[in-house]
Amino acid sequence: MEYLQHSCSKSGGDSNIIKYGKTQDGRQRYKCKLCSKRFLKNYHYKAYLFSINSEIVNLLKEGVGIRGISRLLKVSSNTVLSRILKLSKEVKKPMITLGKCYEMDELCTYIRNKNNRIWIAYSIRKDTREVIDFKVGKRTNKTLRSVVDTLILSNAKKIYTDKLKQYKSLIPSKIHK
Repeated sequence: MEYLQHSCSKSGGDSNIIKYGKTQDGRQRYKCKLCSKRFLKNYHYKAYLFSINSEIVNLLKEGVGIRGISRLLKVSSNTVLSRILKLSKEVKKPMITLGKCYEMDELCTYIRNKNNRIWIAYSIRKDTREVIDFKVGKRTNKTLRSVVDTLILSNAKKIYTDKLKQYKSLIPSKIHK
């Protein structure tokens, strides 16, 4: 099955596109005269589909792992990882409303093996459940401090946490619960 690829996105149309040889399996290659980008009109590999990024995002929201996404979409795990990194740079943090109540927590995950642990400290707005801020790093005060400072600067009414000892030293007792 072949998947249709849009024409050159930089030039904006087909008028500046010329034929540019053939692939090893005999398919026509094209080149844009303006940006010199080379491409095919139709690809066999599903990763070139225009909708693949939105499918990756939807599967991530459902909690599917990298290898699971790779199997479901029939693309390589390296492709999935590189797309996630590209997409993550486009994520914008939401605007923080002043004087609200927040929850803060942390979760542990790992990369490649369980000895390579990473901690994600995050805060959510209590009424909307919207993620306000997060920080990825080691389980240290520095990682937690980054998120706590954001909440304190927003004049938080209350910050709800679990019983992790570090929170007592980072959050003022009058707003910590």
